[in-house]
Amino acid sequence: MTGGGATERLNRGCFCITLDRPALEEALNLEVGSTDFAQRLVDSHSSLFSNVAAFVSTETLIEMVRVVEAVEAAARLPGYREAVLSWAPPIARLDFGPIGALMGYDFHLTVGGPRLIEVNTNAGGAFVNAPLARAQRVCCAGANAPFELSSSQDFGSRIVEMFTDEWRSQRGSGRPKMIAIVDDAPIEQHLFPEFTLAKALLQKRDLETVIADAKDLIFDGDALLFGGRPIDLVYNRLVDFALEEPRHAALRAAYVGGSVVVTPSPRAHALFADKRNLTLLSNGERLKYWGLAQNHIDVLLAAVPLTIIVSPDKADALWRDRANLFFKPARGHGGKAVYRGSKITRRVWADIVAGEYTAQLFAAPSLRGVQLDGTRTELKVDVRIYTFGGRVLLSAARLYRGQTTNMRTPGGGFAPLLEVRAPAEGS
Repeated sequence: MTGGGATERLNRGCFCITLDRPALEEALNLEVGSTDFAQRLVDSHSSLFSNVAAFVSTETLIEMVRVVEAVEAAARLPGYREAVLSWAPPIARLDFGPIGALMGYDFHLTVGGPRLIEVNTNAGGAFVNAPLARAQRVCCAGANAPFELSSSQDFGSRIVEMFTDEWRSQRGSGRPKMIAIVDDAPIEQHLFPEFTLAKALLQKRDLETVIADAKDLIFDGDALLFGGRPIDLVYNRLVDFALEEPRHAALRAAYVGGSVVVTPSPRAHALFADKRNLTLLSNGERLKYWGLAQNHIDVLLAAVPLTIIVSPDKADALWRDRANLFFKPARGHGGKAVYRGSKITRRVWADIVAGEYTAQLFAAPSLRGVQLDGTRTELKVDVRIYTFGGRVLLSAARLYRGQTTNMRTPGGGFAPLLEVRAPAEGS
């Protein structure tokens, strides 16, 4: 049996529990230096971690990495950059050097191969997925296929290297003395526990870190301050990608003046995460004109569903074909205001046409069988590859029910990837 066939069989028919919850709880508590962090996390986020892993073939993993490499190659082309910056806010043209920490490439795994659904510059989940990956037990031994946990080693060291590289790309040498993990009302964010884990990871490696509400930052003309202390580098988790909101004025001023290193930056979002970019990545003629290598073009045309910008002159045709399309706001995030075409109403359609939306050819997600209250059911699967500079840092799946991914589906949540390698010849 091929790796792909074994993968499908395991995802649909393997119901055993791979997550060692006591091991996970011990790892979480140890990471943050607390005896009850894990229990509080379970109490507040009952569907954050799935009990099962998602299976993926070696061939599929290789294909997804090739897609990442092709997107990164396209983003380095002058023609491509000018095209995406043409619809980005002016702040995105500022280039201080950083390339964007913890990028997230999201895929649906179809029978025709992986499909790149979107790219995110403030992709959440990496810091909770690292300990999750280490708390797994391999099961379904009778499947006659060897497994390997698809998780990068030395995650903590790679994260420190990532932030250090971002610092040096703007400052030239050394390391930041103070890092701020910045979001709006961070303690109210669903993934606030991840901020706690990130802070603990960095501080254990001698990078002093605080978690800051963006509105509490102060720019004194020379330095960005939080609680009276200067911030050297901001790990940016805001969804105001261009720093346009009044409550982000201090961060914006410090960033524009080069007084603080911000990653991911407005420029990184413009180059990678604006949904309109997918209209270029699925256009072979334009990619060829800009000079992208043919092997990268072939990879992108196979993996990126055809995407177009919604406009009034295309409205009638798109409405007729809506059942085959998925509509997303150009600068959207977190599955907000996205619509499966088959479910939209005329009222919603009017909002889509009037807004900045893209229409993407629908690529159905794969399914993972789970046991829920003694009943077998199937959840949708979304795979996220976390990268920095095109290098894979970590990979994970999200299991969910509904139109878009969420961390609130019973039996769902984050799940590690188990790589299914084809048995050796003669075995």
